[in-house]
Amino acid sequence: MKYARLNIFIYAACLLVAAVGILYAQEIKTSYTGLRIWEWENIAWIGLGIPFLFLQSAAGLPNFIDTNIPNKHRFLQPLVFGAVFGILDILVIKVLQHPEFYTELPSFLQPFPYSIFLFFSGALEVEVFYRLIPMTLLLLLGNKIANGKYYDRFMWSAILLTALREPLEQFPTGQIAYILYAFLTGLCMNAWQAYYFKKAGFLASLSMRLGHYLFWHILLGAYVQFVELQ
Repeated sequence: MKYARLNIFIYAACLLVAAVGILYAQEIKTSYTGLRIWEWENIAWIGLGIPFLFLQSAAGLPNFIDTNIPNKHRFLQPLVFGAVFGILDILVIKVLQHPEFYTELPSFLQPFPYSIFLFFSGALEVEVFYRLIPMTLLLLLGNKIANGKYYDRFMWSAILLTALREPLEQFPTGQIAYILYAFLTGLCMNAWQAYYFKKAGFLASLSMRLGHYLFWHILLGAYVQFVELQ
């Protein structure tokens, strides 16, 4: 129960950051065109993850702050690995495919520092619906069916299915080389996140996505905003 309460506290803190981002967007929306704004309904949707905060142990998953998990596995390592994917995306997509300066912020970038709030909220939403809910459900079933006899099969099925979701939903277009790059890196990153979710808990998978977003969305956006658009 102590771990469950801590899960709730951390989850509420994440929702608070998202709520601050919504309020911030209302203050600056007249100053920017193409501003992507979260709605309060997004907060409500993320609230669907709350019941699963009580099921982490029952599903054989680490709780958000599990004393058996070193912080380097929970935060540092996944953050660094996510950053590698973000830097790779910048090199391939921005440096090689789009070396010319942007004349306006593209839709995948947002003005800084608002981008910090928006992409933190986006990362949270993705991890709730790509990892927290589906993997907890599948691994809970794996723990209950035949007294956990098939748990490993459920685990690898969960990793594969959740890894495929994002690259299939965002299947790229363009040259074959780019399609292969985008699909395979998306698949690898999501599979790695699922592995970290099982190994170190929800905050590890969230940290990996935040590492990616930090470079691909936030720092690249700040560079375009303050360098290229000037």
